[in-house]
Amino acid sequence: MALMTCVEVGTEAEICLDTMHITEVPYPLSTDGSCGNSLYRVYCNNGVLEFLSGGEFYYKILSINPSAYKLVISPPPIKKDTCYSSDFASGGLKLDESLPFNVSTHNTVLLLNCTDNILNSPLNCSANASSFCRLYEEEVEEASGCRNTLCCHYLKDSAMFSHMIRVRAGSCSAYTSVVDLKLGAHLDSWNYGIEQQWVPPQLSFGCWASHAIQ
Repeated sequence: MALMTCVEVGTEAEICLDTMHITEVPYPLSTDGSCGNSLYRVYCNNGVLEFLSGGEFYYKILSINPSAYKLVISPPPIKKDTCYSSDFASGGLKLDESLPFNVSTHNTVLLLNCTDNILNSPLNCSANASSFCRLYEEEVEEASGCRNTLCCHYLKDSAMFSHMIRVRAGSCSAYTSVVDLKLGAHLDSWNYGIEQQWVPPQLSFGCWASHAIQ
């Protein structure tokens, strides 16, 4: 059953809100054509809110911060007993550059099972046991298939391509990402996710809507 209500907010604008179970989707994000802005499309698949990449891969949305124009998606799982991200066939995370989303500068990306070609890059590929990617490989069961392979990490900054986290043959085959990772932070405190930011639309109106799925 779907329920929609529209509530005016203030005198100049309305905000669109879809609610699936306890997940709130604020304007400008949109789950269908009846609410929100179609350029900010997200998807409700079997009660799970997801983001569709330009590579046609769905990522679970973990959180949304509308006041900061940000959302966090889950890194793709690493396939069991391998060191391949589940979005490897898509080349990793690829955002559609015609849409208003980009990968924020708050993500530390861990690249796993890399070839020696990666050593020609400026990335941190330290073999030190305390390096971020080594800690992840050794302590996280999902990454156990990546142990004893070449790995690197980097902070996604504005100088890097802001619409992609790439995996491919001849480079690295798996990755994860941690938001706001601090040097020396204990593994248990890592906030796994890929933070994206969006450019806000220049609109003066919308609607508040609630969709309750039962």
